[in-house]
This record gives sequence, C-alpha cells and structure tokens, in this order.
Amino acid sequence: MNTRRKFILTSAMAASSLSLSALSPFSYGKSEKTPLKVGLIGCGSRGVGLASLMKNLPMISLVACCDTIKANLDKGLAHADKRAKGYADYRELLDQSDIEAVIIATPLFLHFPMAMDAIDAGKHIYVEKTITYSIDEANQLADKVNGSSTILQVGHQYRYFALYHKVKEIIDKGWCGQVTQFECQYHSNQDWRRPVNDPSLERHINWRMYKEYSGGLMTELCAHQIDIVNWFVGTSPEKVTGMGSLDYWKDGRENFDHVRATYYYSKGIISNISSILTNAYKGYSMNILGTEGTVEILRNKAFIYAEPKKLELGTVDGVSGATIKNGSGDDAQPINFDSKDGKDLDPTSYALMDFVGCIREGRQPFCDVNQGRATATAVHLGNKAMEEEKYQYWSKL
Repeated sequence: MNTRRKFILTSAMAASSLSLSALSPFSYGKSEKTPLKVGLIGCGSRGVGLASLMKNLPMISLVACCDTIKANLDKGLAHADKRAKGYADYRELLDQSDIEAVIIATPLFLHFPMAMDAIDAGKHIYVEKTITYSIDEANQLADKVNGSSTILQVGHQYRYFALYHKVKEIIDKGWCGQVTQFECQYHSNQDWRRPVNDPSLERHINWRMYKEYSGGLMTELCAHQIDIVNWFVGTSPEKVTGMGSLDYWKDGRENFDHVRATYYYSKGIISNISSILTNAYKGYSMNILGTEGTVEILRNKAFIYAEPKKLELGTVDGVSGATIKNGSGDDAQPINFDSKDGKDLDPTSYALMDFVGCIREGRQPFCDVNQGRATATAVHLGNKAMEEEKYQYWSKL
C-alpha cells in the first residue's frame, strides 16, 4: 500500500473517535421541568412516525394533533399526551393558547399556508421537507420568518446525523483530495402507492402522485440528498439539467416514476441524483468522488476507498498497454462515528431535540428557513428542467 493510500485509510480510522459534539454546529434541547408544548398538524405516515419519536423525548410534550381523516387523527393521538386535543381544522389547533410550536407534516402543497398562519399565531415551526411547493412560496416564507421572532426548522434530518458530519470532516480535511463529483440515488422497486379504502380519498392519501399537491420524487425523496450536497459543497448549484417521465407505473398518477438530474456547482463540481421506482439495488446511497479517494454513504454506514496510484497495465481486448484495473473498490475502510450523547437515536430525534434547543436558547436552527429555501429552489429547478427539457439557471431566478 503506497504512503498516500495508507495515510487516507489510517487517518479516517484514527479520526473516527471524534464525537458529534466536536463536529456539529448545533446542540440538543435538554430535558426540562417544563417540556416544549407541541401541536402536530398532519397524522399520516410521517406525522405518526414523528409522534412515536416525540413520546420518547422528555423535552417535548405533544398536546394536540390535527388531521382531516379521523383514522389518522386517532393514530396520532395514540402517541400524544393523555389529555391531548384532536382537531380536524388546523386553525383551531393554532388557536390553542398553550401550544408553543407546531410540526407540519402535511402534503407539500399545504406547507406554505399552514406555516404562514402559524407565524401569525405566534408559534415556532418545524416543517417537513421540501419546505414549500414552489420557489415563490419559499421566498415569501423566508421573508416573513426573517422579519419575525419565529424559529423555523426544516425537516432535513440527515443534517443532524453524526455520520454525515464525519463525512463532511473527511471532505474538508482533504482526505479524498479534490472532490469533483457526487453520485446520489434514492431507488426502490414498488409503486409508492398508499392503500385507499375509500376511492374518494385517492388524491387525499396518494397526494405524492399528483402534480397539484406534490413535486413527486424530487420533492419527497431527492430533496434529502440535494440538501446534503449543498451543505457539503457550501453553496447552491449554478445550473441544472435533467430527464424524467412516466413510463412504468401507468395507474393514473401524474408525477414521474423516475427522475435523473445533474447539478453543476462552482469550481467544476457536478452532482448527479436519481430516483426510480423499478429497481432497489443499493436503494439509498451517495458516492463522493475525489482525486485521492471515494466515500460511499449507505443508509446508516459509510466507507472510504483510496485511489490507487499505480496502474496495472496489460492486454485488454487485444490492446496492449491498456489499464487492466484502476478502480478503488478494494480495501474499503468503515467510517466510524459517535453521537454526542452516545445514544443511537433516529436522525429525526436529534433534529427534534435541536429544535427544542433552538427555541429555548433563542438561536437559529442548523437547517433554518434560508437553508430550506435554497434546497427547495434547487429541487424545483430540477423538476422544471425535466418538464421543459432544458437547462435551468440559478442566476435567472
């Protein structure tokens, strides 16, 4: 093993003992005698998932839930405080005076009006990604939050996962050399459809399928990795192109069943991202390609590979002096990481804990309204590039 290769691999292992507290710009809300009183708007699959996490976080008290579907509301209340109130109209929840903050986990098209109303009601806000249905809405919401005392955090929970902070450190210290490419995918082999007992609720339940309510795979899945790349690179992309269509799941849906976008950042950095619904090989993954090494991120683990410096030459397909092997797939070293408190919590739990910390300490979230707006802009430009089949430029907004 050459010196540089050995340095990369041993450095990654040696540094893995650092904890998240040494890497992250956020802290966690501590359990207090008076937990933060929270209302949950939207008790679908994501909302109920959030409710189930909150009941194990002593710094949060879930005192109200809202959903227009009674069965969903009941599921949310099952995880809430014993005396929690249930609502069918979110505006009535906002009128509940003891609620300090709301969590918005509704279909995408509702994020903006609900967040705007929550600001007017004097509530702090945790809103799921993507922050808004459109770029214009993102700009309006950011302007309103920036001119208020509202704490708004966006649900890009991977920013709060120690694994990504360790990878960010590896990139910043140059252990991969100059990073030039990101390869990201969020793949699955399923129709992405939720069961519907009442046909009249099809669009209500399967809102992700319809353009009126959602940006599809880009806003619901790819947004996570677009946000991570923006954070790692330290800026927003300059332009984007892409392709997407509806070719396999022809079941009445409107949004694409596969998407593939390419983002160009300054300094020659390119990020490719795709989401498909017909194959689940390495379903969620990110590959960060540098001149000296590669980092592979999977769902909850990551590996680093050093680039070989000596090419193995020989005869390939009758061509002499050709490269037999020059890949970096061997000698994978796991990237170890530790959370701040030594616990192995879901990334969303850490994001919610920091949301409490931001409110109690009066500071801005690591993923605030401005970061959420930047990611949403990149996401929506990607969809527009696919729909119009031409480049979209950040500078032309």
